[in-house]
Amino acid sequence: QVQLVESGGGSVQAGESLRLSCVASGSYYSDNVMGWYRRGPGIERELVANMSTDGKTTYDNDVKGRFTISRDNAKDTVYLQMNSLKPEDTAVYFCNWYYDGGFFEYDFWGQGTQVTVFS
Repeated sequence: QVQLVESGGGSVQAGESLRLSCVASGSYYSDNVMGWYRRGPGIERELVANMSTDGKTTYDNDVKGRFTISRDNAKDTVYLQMNSLKPEDTAVYFCNWYYDGGFFEYDFWGQGTQVTVFS
């Protein structure tokens, strides 16, 4: 069982920045993927960005150039630096930890942290 604790959400004005953090504990597999998803008003949960332990990243097109994902493998922590925030970025952001073992997979989620962007 992997526990994920998120922090860094809040309310900001459009154009401002926030940084989300997520610490994983109980992580047994080192070659995992950690990332962020979000669920906004009327929107299903969608991938924002993720990053593997070897540095491969994936970004949603809407956040490319504004958001940057990074991780500290020694601390089992993933970060999401969000710049130039827009009202449409308003959502609950969820940290995700994923491991694909071929014949099995593990998929864990944090509780979510609210990000609100005012115009």
